[in-house]
Amino acid sequence: MTGRRVIITGVPGVGKTTVVTGALKSLEQEGITYKSLNFGSYMFETAQKDGLAKDRDEMRKLPRDAQKILQQSAARAVAREEGNVLIDTHASVKTPKGYLAGLPEWVLKELMPDTIILVETDEDQILMRRLTDETRTRDMEGARAIAEHQQFNRAIAAAYSMTTGCTVKYVTNADMLLEKAVEEMAAVLR
Repeated sequence: MTGRRVIITGVPGVGKTTVVTGALKSLEQEGITYKSLNFGSYMFETAQKDGLAKDRDEMRKLPRDAQKILQQSAARAVAREEGNVLIDTHASVKTPKGYLAGLPEWVLKELMPDTIILVETDEDQILMRRLTDETRTRDMEGARAIAEHQQFNRAIAAAYSMTTGCTVKYVTNADMLLEKAVEEMAAVLR
């Protein structure tokens, strides 16, 4: 395998896609390129093809066994990618029955990341972003539940690091400080 494998994660509404887009644009000016892949898109392609989900928000409500099959399929497809690869995904998924590991052992062993970056911010900021995002259908939850999810993501990222030997980096995407988050992300990706 050539290149670096970096996993970018964060709770829904944290703004990870915005930070990633800015960091990749900055790195391109330096001649550093990454293939940006969305793990959920790989899962959704299979779910849609198999008639399991009509949209991405439906996937997290699928039975655990169905989600496992989708994760395995996506992991195999992403693992075949060459060069510097940035994998946008969720460290955990909040389901009706509890948190589901977004990167269970069978996924991690396929991907073998060099680094996991958790994009985080204040839970009140995430709540406001979710409330104003009309492009997604999100479950309503308060700031306390968002804070719990971010704490769980930190804990599970440590477990992922133990499994793969990768490093874990936290990048804060605070309101009005996007440029700082972009610079911090770009520094990790260099």
